[in-house]
Parts: sequence; C-alpha cells; structure tokens
Amino acid sequence: MNEYATLPSRNEFAADLPSGDLLLDVRNLKTWFHTRDGVVKAVDGVSLQLRPGEILGLVGESGSGKSITGFSLMNLVEHPGRIQAERMWFNGRDLRDLTAQEYRQLRGRDMAMIFQDPMMTLNPVLRVDTQMVEAVRAHERVSRKAARDRAIQVLGMVGIPSAQERLLVYPHHLSGGMRQRIAIAIALLNSPRLIIADEPTTALDVTIQGQILYEVQKLCREMGTALIWITHDLAIVSGLADRLAVMYAGRIVETGSTLDIVGAAQHPYTHGLISSIPSVSTRGQELFQIPGSTPSLLNLPAGCPFRARCYRATEQCAADPVLEEAAPGQWVRCWHKGVQA
Repeated sequence: MNEYATLPSRNEFAADLPSGDLLLDVRNLKTWFHTRDGVVKAVDGVSLQLRPGEILGLVGESGSGKSITGFSLMNLVEHPGRIQAERMWFNGRDLRDLTAQEYRQLRGRDMAMIFQDPMMTLNPVLRVDTQMVEAVRAHERVSRKAARDRAIQVLGMVGIPSAQERLLVYPHHLSGGMRQRIAIAIALLNSPRLIIADEPTTALDVTIQGQILYEVQKLCREMGTALIWITHDLAIVSGLADRLAVMYAGRIVETGSTLDIVGAAQHPYTHGLISSIPSVSTRGQELFQIPGSTPSLLNLPAGCPFRARCYRATEQCAADPVLEEAAPGQWVRCWHKGVQA
C-alpha cells in the first residue's frame, strides 16, 4: 500500500474551521528598501491568508519578492528595509505590535523558517547537538536528555542515518545536503504553528526530497501546522500545496487553488511558468522560455510590470491592473486574463 494513502485528506484539517478562523492574515504588506539610488519595492502590496494545516505555495522567478515576503513575516529584514502593512495577524496576535524580544520568542516556537542556505541557520563553531538542544530548551522547560531525545527523533524524520553520531559533529564536517536536512530538522523541533520554507530541498537528491515532502505534509495534516513553501519549481509545489500564489515584481499576480491554477491558469506569466516545465509530451522539443528578464524593482515601468514580456500586452496595460476574481476562488491581476487556448 502507498504510504501516502494512509494520510488524511490535505484539506481535512482546515475544512472543519469557520471561514474567519485564520492562523495568518496579512493584508497589503509592503517591504521597501530606501537606498541612495531610490526606493526598491521588493514587496509591494502582498496579501496572504492561511488556516491551520493549510499549505500555500509561493512561486515565481528569482527576484520576484518571494524570499523577502518570508523574511518580512519573520521580521528579519534589516536596514534600509522597512516593513509596513494594513494588517499582520498571526495566531490571534498583531505582529506589528510585538517588541524585538517578543518576536524572538515567537520565532522557533510558533513560527519557524527554513532557509535556502543552511549556514544561515547553523552556527559553524557549535556542535549540532548544542544547537538543537538549545533550540528546544529556549522555548520549553525540559531536561537536556529530553531535548536530545527530541533532536534524535526529528533527525530520523528527515532521513539522517546514525542520528546520535551526527549530533556530535560540527556543521563543516557534513555535506551540503546533510546540513540542509539538519536545518530542516531544527525548524521542526518545536512543532511550530507556521513554517516558512524558502526552497529548502534545492540541494537534496530526489529520494531525500520526497521523504522531506512527505514529513512536512504529515506534520501539516496531523498537527495543524501551516506551511508557506517558497519555490520557483511548480512541479514540486503542484503536488504539495493546497493553494498557489504566483508572484512577479513584488506583487501577487494570480492566486487560487492549486488544481485551478495548474489546470486553468489565467495570467500570461503563470502560463509561461507552467509551459517551461518539461513533460512527456514535450520530449525532444525546446522548452518554452518567457522572453526578457524581470524588471529592476528600483525603476519599475508604469502599469503592468510584465507587459514588456507579455504576448497579450496592449496599450491598456500602461495602466496598473487590479486583482480581480476571474473564477470562483481564483484571483488574477491582468487586463487580459483568460485560459490559454
């Protein structure tokens, strides 16, 4: 029997909740970097909502603002970046009102982030056991033995063999893939309410990648942990996420259920991302490429930022499009939205 078949339905945990029962509610999030050359609008009016147990895929090209969105939610944006939002609620608390100390208590306990580079998580001069045990005891009053047992358990979950031996080494003794698995394990240690994963499986082989995807899905379904999976790989996230939010130039240009977006994308940029994925039907053919490159966030063109690369662009695109509901539950920011023929 397929081990995935034993898991409950992906939406089962969230389906029983009232519509207003959100774990995360962010509206009009803006993270701008005020530089000598001007204002870089890395995140420009992003809104996100998540229920417990729900998985959101945040997708887009490099430079679209995905990672900065995650850093903003964790309050990890440094000067000259400035974060503002109309609403930033998490687990019933207004994140805008938290002090630096309160945010430190929140991170790692209720909200955790898995970084693309594991050395942003791991301290190179401390052994793995020191880092993992302290990560548990910083948020929970338990003995060192209990914290160590928890660390061994979580290392096993992410596919690390001989976990007790791995606890005794320093990060530089490990391969890049092994370091990444330990960074993922640290994020899982305290069973947080929300995990923000910034392309965490990029350095891992396919077998370990599948194991980690299974474990995070299991955590979300059984514990009600919400997950934001940041990636440029639609192939991975289409089998993982309940909903997708497609980002371009600091904005969400399309959002909806994974099934609706993968099966009936409305925005030309989303069409391009999907068409660039290799498949059996495209074997031996050139893959589609979106022409051009992402615009500079320092000098964004007026109107739709995608219009210089878009095959549907007209004079109307010189005006800024608004996010509109193109189909039930599917919102699109485009003047010429529609399913590709």
